[in-house]
Amino acid sequence: MRRLSRQGAVLGAGVILLFAASTPAVADREESLVPSGGQENGNLNAQVEVIKYDTSKNGNGPSAGPVAAVQADWSPPPCWYAPRWNPDELRDYYQRTYQAIVHDPGMPPEARNKWNEERHNYIDGDYEDFNQEKEGEGMWWGAVQNPNAPFEEQFACDRVPFWAENGETPEVENIITPEILAGLAYEQIKVPGTEVSLAPGGKSKVNLPTWAWLDGGEFKPVSVTASLAVGGLDMSATTTATPKSLRIEPGTKDARLHPASGECTINGDGSIGEPYAKGKAEQEPPCGVTYLRSSGGGAYAMEATVTWEISWTGTGVAGPQALPDGTFGNEQAVEVEEIQSVNR
Repeated sequence: MRRLSRQGAVLGAGVILLFAASTPAVADREESLVPSGGQENGNLNAQVEVIKYDTSKNGNGPSAGPVAAVQADWSPPPCWYAPRWNPDELRDYYQRTYQAIVHDPGMPPEARNKWNEERHNYIDGDYEDFNQEKEGEGMWWGAVQNPNAPFEEQFACDRVPFWAENGETPEVENIITPEILAGLAYEQIKVPGTEVSLAPGGKSKVNLPTWAWLDGGEFKPVSVTASLAVGGLDMSATTTATPKSLRIEPGTKDARLHPASGECTINGDGSIGEPYAKGKAEQEPPCGVTYLRSSGGGAYAMEATVTWEISWTGTGVAGPQALPDGTFGNEQAVEVEEIQSVNR
């Protein structure tokens, strides 16, 4: 079987992009060979329909977001190839899209001809009738874009759909791997919020420690598994985020942290710090802050962030693979007042 030329692949991808740009109404309702993404809670996530997610051990906080947001040296690639269609599905796509193109008066003749040439390659060219006679023996592979990547990089995977037998992993660059699945799993992770408990209750007092803590029930490892079992492939990857420490930024330089580093470590039960108890107002807390100046009728924006250790394991990968830590948190308003004294 003759392999499609690189030039043909580039032209095919160009026609697809031109078609998507010139016929937005059609592109919106047709399955695209190039972009494949979904939107959940306002965050774009690159997905292949056949990838399954196990979120039973996930958290309930905001999405961890794109890996690149917190990882400086690791992120999923801008695109990759994965099994996408059986013969009927690819034939249906080309037929529907061809009809849309030929009836579009704004489509340049060159683009129309190139698309038709590409379509015929699957009818009576390198392939015959979209490999209908091989139904069940393999799948058509195609490009999948990661919409979290820079737009100009998303179309580096410019091969037109190609066939692979069941169980065969095509030897082409940017093929789907467990590491890519790990990146997709990461984008699904949700970490708990980081609003810490503060005491004594009410307004904090100048020069008296404010105790800060997080209950252990919420702060435990969370993980998501992404798996791909189609076309004879069976691979998966699990990405796990494990809470490591809590860091407090008091919101003013006029404050003293406990401990001095501002890093409160995780206790054995998964909690952070220690709940305040009556009678401990003047004791130094294992986690907290002492404000040295009143907030003057306003409030300090104290920031509490939890550092999460991130790692992944996957099919054929020996042991957990460490990734850079991720840090997630939010601000809390803390009012601080002077201690009132009574003069007799």
